[in-house]
Amino acid sequence: MASSAITTIVFDLGGVLIDWNPRYLYRKLMADEQQMETFLSTITTPDWNEEQDAGRTLAEATAQLVGQYPEHRELIEHFYGRWPEMLGGAIQGTVDILTELRNSGRYRLYALTNWSEETFPVALEQFEFLHWFEAIVVSGTEKSRKPFPGFYHTLLTRYQLEPGQAVFIDDNERNILAAKAIGFQTVHFQSPEQLRAELEALQVVA
Repeated sequence: MASSAITTIVFDLGGVLIDWNPRYLYRKLMADEQQMETFLSTITTPDWNEEQDAGRTLAEATAQLVGQYPEHRELIEHFYGRWPEMLGGAIQGTVDILTELRNSGRYRLYALTNWSEETFPVALEQFEFLHWFEAIVVSGTEKSRKPFPGFYHTLLTRYQLEPGQAVFIDDNERNILAAKAIGFQTVHFQSPEQLRAELEALQVVA
């Protein structure tokens, strides 16, 4: 498809532009790798974390888990108490692509992210490129998240975007499928190199 049909690029953040992983913290706290994996998969689960992305407060979330697993109180409290240590840095290859898109001046640039309203300011302070977007729609602020269609429509209606003229980039296939159903062109992110190749095929980057 020619780039003339594409006016807008929408980025996911975590896993696409920012390397976030709770293991960066919990490897400091737990010597046994298997115990760490069990803790992250059965106690501080992705589903539990997504509720914070959808607007539940960090205090509520922590209290809930501590109530369920009092023997793990300290480890649970560190999840948000030491949350910045889960940020591994920028995914530089993707930032380079974002830089090219920004410098070209040809596209409107947005981000649509599942992220807690309370922790997102930490990322905003740490990563200068987050200030390059025309807007970032944060799930914790909107009290909704991907893959729910309403969250995508918040972006579309608020900024008067046409999904068929937008490329949506996300590392989560579930979110990609939801975006496709709404009418976005999509790239299922796997690496900066793969992203560049797919954007080249769309004639978005040279």
